[in-house]
Amino acid sequence: MPSLGVSRSHWPVVAWIRLKLPVLPRSESLIAGIAPPADPPLDILTRNIVATDPRKRVYAFEEEQDGWVLRIVWDADDPGILEAEYRAPVYGSRLAREKVPDFWRAVKGKTSVLGPLNVEAADPRP
Repeated sequence: MPSLGVSRSHWPVVAWIRLKLPVLPRSESLIAGIAPPADPPLDILTRNIVATDPRKRVYAFEEEQDGWVLRIVWDADDPGILEAEYRAPVYGSRLAREKVPDFWRAVKGKTSVLGPLNVEAADPRP
């Protein structure tokens, strides 16, 4: 899973999850032309500049947890997907199995306002 935008944390991604967002009605423009881009699905997401392409609209949220960082990313070019990352100072190994439920719980806590979301992909799966 490519990490979009620039993370404040330079720790590696040791676990990630891709959530499928519910289909929202497309916004309509009152004037001819392209419809305006979608708004981020969560109020906590803020603009995250992509240095290699400043036109790209990527939004992110980062929060330090107990020794790790939760990062949630939404890309306006792929509005149906919300990605979450577990970033920690773990090099050369995967996330310990007993820590996976903490990651999933943290993600659910931040995304619960969107209702139940389907998991498109994850590593590791619970």
